[in-house]
This record gives sequence, structure tokens and C-alpha cells, in this order.
Amino acid sequence: MGKNKLARWSELGTFENVIQPEAGTQSRTDHRIKGNWNRDIFRNNNPVVLELGCGKGEYTVGLSLLFPECNFIGVDIKGSRMWRGAKNASEQKLENTAFLRTRIEFIGAFFDTDEVDEIWITFPDPHTGKKNSNKRLTCPWFLNIYRNFLRNNGIIHLKTDNTELFNYTRQLASDNGLEILSSSDDMHSMDPDEITISENLLDDHEDPLYKRQVASGIAGIKTYYESKFIEQGMKIHYLAFRLEKDKTISHGWEKAE
Repeated sequence: MGKNKLARWSELGTFENVIQPEAGTQSRTDHRIKGNWNRDIFRNNNPVVLELGCGKGEYTVGLSLLFPECNFIGVDIKGSRMWRGAKNASEQKLENTAFLRTRIEFIGAFFDTDEVDEIWITFPDPHTGKKNSNKRLTCPWFLNIYRNFLRNNGIIHLKTDNTELFNYTRQLASDNGLEILSSSDDMHSMDPDEITISENLLDDHEDPLYKRQVASGIAGIKTYYESKFIEQGMKIHYLAFRLEKDKTISHGWEKAE
């Protein structure tokens, strides 16, 4: 491990806005923060939004700046990447921003029923090929985990450069009767009005100009790799849909069996 990575690991442990469970404990027991994010971390009752697979935290920090009345948590297992977002948030004194270092499959140990209002999944590993579909962060196994802590009809946003993952997730949502709010194979050519902004983020703002400005702000947030993809002429796919708490999600072929 390089000196820079070791230094980042060390500094990450000093940030007050980062939760890191002790090694070997997260898969077995609920963390003390479960159910207590607003009380112990944010010290308010504002809506909580997750970015899963946050990488360097560009979306977590970008959304925090756009929506100071909401709380944002970036989740990833790679601490050396997360360090960048956590450091940016600390330097900018963003009190509505936090980070959680864990594997996504263990996320149920950190969030209680109805504790999360919205989820962003930004450029996850697409796990291409049907045999790998059950590893995707939008597969039924993961969606059914999210149902446990996401509020009923909470919105899930997906951004990806991978057409297979985009089509798979859109078809899965359709097959399970989930309400699709936005769908585009080229997000950066969308009209701002087509980008989904939840009621929680809008915070009762009715001005259509404000909504367009906010939507443009959301579209303007780009991850490091997203910028690289765009430079290469690749299209960024975007999907937003509601997840019903009482609806068990399954693949179409499982329903037919």
C-alpha cells in the first residue's frame, strides 16, 4: 500500500463525519448508529439521502451543497476514495454531510425502518452478463434490503454509463409494477424538467424556475469517471423510480416459476 493511501486511511479515522465499524463486526450485529443518524450525527430531523457506492463522494457533497435542508450520507467500502469526499465536506464545514465505510450488502445493519428518504446509485459495478445479475446494486436482493429502511415510495435514482445495467433495472422496475418517474439513455441531453426531484428535496418550493435551476444543478454534478466518459463521447443513462415498501421485488423469470 502506497504512502499516500496509508496517510488517507489514517486521516479518514480522524474525521467526525465518517462512520467506520470495527473490522469483523458489521456483518454480525447492528451498529449503534442504526436509527440514530439524525440524533447523533446531523442533530436535526431533516430527510436523509444515501449515495451508494459513492467513490470520491462527488454526488454526496454536490447534493449537500444544493440542498442544505437535507442530510446526505455517502456509502462505500474503499476508504482511500471516500477520503476525498469526507475531506471536502470537512473543509467546507458541511454539517449535513456524512460518510459510512461498509460493504453495501451489510447496509441493513446501519439504517432502521423508514430512516432513509431517498437513494442515489451512481456508476456502480454493472456486473455484466445474466449470471452476474444478482450482484448488481439494483437486483431484487438489494432492492428488498433497501425496502427495510427506505420510506414507502421512496425514490431510487440510478446513473450509469452501462446500457445493460440501465435496461435491466428499468425492466425490473416495470416487471414489478414500480412507478418509473424518469428514464433517459442520455441524461445530459434531458430537459431539466425531466429530471426527478423528490418532494423532500424541493421542500415545498413551487416556483417552476427554482425547480429548473435545481434540476440543472443536479445534472451539473459529475463524478470523476463520469467526466471521463463524457469526454470519450459516452452517454450517461438515468433512471428514477419509486420503491414500494410492501412489495417484494423479484425477477420476471422468478414470477413465472
